[in-house]
Amino acid sequence: MITYLFLGVFLLLFVTAALAPLESLGWWAGWTREASAKEARPKAKPSVAAHRADEPDFYLIYLSGIGAISGDSFPEEEYPFLQGLKARLSTAKVITDVYPYSVTNNGLTGQRFFAGLWKRIEKMRWKNPNSMLALFVNLRNALQMFVSADRRYGPIYNLGIANEIYRVLLQHGYRPENGRPIVLLGWSGGGQIAIGAANYLADLPSPLYVISLGGMLSDDPGLEKLTHLWHLYGVADPLQALGAVLYAGRWPIFPHSPWNNAMAEGRIDIICLGHYRHNNERNYFDMKTSLPNDARGRTYGEKTLDAVVHILEDQKLIGGASEEEEQRQRSAAATMQEAPPSSSLQTAA
Repeated sequence: MITYLFLGVFLLLFVTAALAPLESLGWWAGWTREASAKEARPKAKPSVAAHRADEPDFYLIYLSGIGAISGDSFPEEEYPFLQGLKARLSTAKVITDVYPYSVTNNGLTGQRFFAGLWKRIEKMRWKNPNSMLALFVNLRNALQMFVSADRRYGPIYNLGIANEIYRVLLQHGYRPENGRPIVLLGWSGGGQIAIGAANYLADLPSPLYVISLGGMLSDDPGLEKLTHLWHLYGVADPLQALGAVLYAGRWPIFPHSPWNNAMAEGRIDIICLGHYRHNNERNYFDMKTSLPNDARGRTYGEKTLDAVVHILEDQKLIGGASEEEEQRQRSAAATMQEAPPSSSLQTAA
C-alpha cells in the first residue's frame, strides 16, 4: 500500500512538472495575450516637461515568493514588511500587484479552471498557515520558478512577466521618457524571476536594479543587462544556497557565465544578514523575534527592512538622484522625444 502511495505521489509530481511550461507556451502561442498586449501600450505620448515632476523618484516592484496565491494575496508574514517599506519609501512608488508565477498576471484564484480549489486552499491557509494543502501552492509556484530558470522555456516565461511588469508600471504612472529608476525586489522564487524579467526590462531607458531576498538565483542571461544586483541571505537558509549548487553557471569553473561575468564586473553584491532562516521563526520578515546582541534592539524583519532601505540610500535613490542619474534621465528624455519606444516589451506581447 505504501509503495502505491509513493508511486502515485511520484507520478503526480512528474505530470505536474511536465505541464508547468504549458501556460507560458500558451501565452506565446497567442491564446491568452491579446488583451494584455492592448493594455501594455500607452494610449498617447505624454509631455516630458509637463509630467516629470509628477512622477515618483523611482519605482519598486515587489515580487513575492512561492507562497503567493495572487498579486494581492501573500503569506501573512509579508504584509508588515511591505507596510514598513511603503512608509520608509515615501518618495517612491511601491508596487505589489504583480503575480510573478503567471505570464498573464492571473492569480491562482483568478479566471482559472481550478480557481475554486485554490480559493478553498487560500481560506484554509489564513486559518492554518502550516496546512499540508498549502504546500500545493508552493509546489505549483516553485515549478514556475524553475521554468523561469530553464534555458528552453525561460525566455518565453520571462518575457511574459516583463510585459506584465511593464503594463503595471504604466498603470501606476511610469513614463519611459522620464527614465525613472526601476527596482525589482524579489523574495525567494521572486528573486529568480526578477533577474529573468530583467533581460527584457533592461530595454527601457531606466536604470534597472534587482534586490534578491533569499532568492534561489540561477545564472540567468538577464544578469548581463542589470545595472546592479544585491543578494541578501541568511546563513541558516539552505534554500537560497541551492542556486549556487543547482545551476552550473554559478560554479567558479565557468568564469564566462552571466553570473560570473557580472561578479567580475562588480555588479553583484552578496550580503549576509546573519543567522536568518528561510521560513518560520527568525526569517526575513519576522517582526516579533528580536535579534541577539543588536545594539538597536531590532527584530529580524526590521533589520531586513533597514538593509533594503540602506541599499536604496547608498544608490541615492532616496534623498535625490546623483549627477550621473540625472544625466541619464535627461538623455533618456531626449531620446524619447526623438522617437517613441520600440522595445520588445511593446511588440512581443
